[in-house]
Amino acid sequence: MARYVISDASPLIGLAIVDGLDWLPALFGTVWIPPTVQREVLPGTGARGETEIALAIESKHISIWRKKIPAPPPNMQSLDQGEVDCIGLALAQPAGQAIVLIDERAGRAIANEYGIQVAGTAAVIGFAKRHGLIESARACFERLHDSDFRISKEVIQTVLRNVGEL
Repeated sequence: MARYVISDASPLIGLAIVDGLDWLPALFGTVWIPPTVQREVLPGTGARGETEIALAIESKHISIWRKKIPAPPPNMQSLDQGEVDCIGLALAQPAGQAIVLIDERAGRAIANEYGIQVAGTAAVIGFAKRHGLIESARACFERLHDSDFRISKEVIQTVLRNVGEL
């Protein structure tokens, strides 16, 4: 398992929707977010998942990275600042020691170009099922779908197949 797990905003929001933020310590130990992601998920406007994420930070399921975020490589203009900071933070860790939780396709592609392990909301749901933290990954995907949180049908089917629910 990676020593540093760094999350972008989307997986936190998705996990908040399915009451999955409590899974993070069991699956990963400490999950770090850069301050830019903290500002995205806690805008103070009652955004989706904001209350749950604030409670997860308060209960130390999620920790804020307080050290300086290293400057990112130059090819990240297509990403938002939270994604850039997550990838920059992962690149600053020893090789193979970081995983970034990120859903956005462009961010995943760039992280992969740099050899960073990535996992998205769907993968975390699959991990939770394999670790016995939930009874049904399918039920989580249905809750996400009902909330308008989008994950591709192919990704969902792959996870469901991997956890024996398809």
